[in-house]
Amino acid sequence: MEDQDQGQGTPEQPPLDYRFTLANERTFLAWIRTALGLLAAGVAVHTLVQPFHHLGVRRALSLSCIALAVALATGAYTHWRDVQGRMERGEPLRNSLLVPILAAGIAVVSVFAAVATVWP
Repeated sequence: MEDQDQGQGTPEQPPLDYRFTLANERTFLAWIRTALGLLAAGVAVHTLVQPFHHLGVRRALSLSCIALAVALATGAYTHWRDVQGRMERGEPLRNSLLVPILAAGIAVVSVFAAVATVWP
């Protein structure tokens, strides 16, 4: 028995509408753009920002941006694969952990930025 081509469907399941696949890909690319922005911010903070009064705050701010970028890029890929597989199998989609991860990560970055700029 030969493997079914993506989107061909089976007798039990109709073929996957390509628009859903393209929407899944656009969502993946949006998460990747966000991760690239955070990566650029982390590099810029480390390279361009003058050292703060407190040692390590600039490094913590930079590393938190870069770590969040890595987490988002990895999560975006795994989420894309999960959604694609579930759509092909006709299963319900799961909620994404990327939104709370991004929200918590931005909160941490914001705290580091506030400490760096406000604390004398």
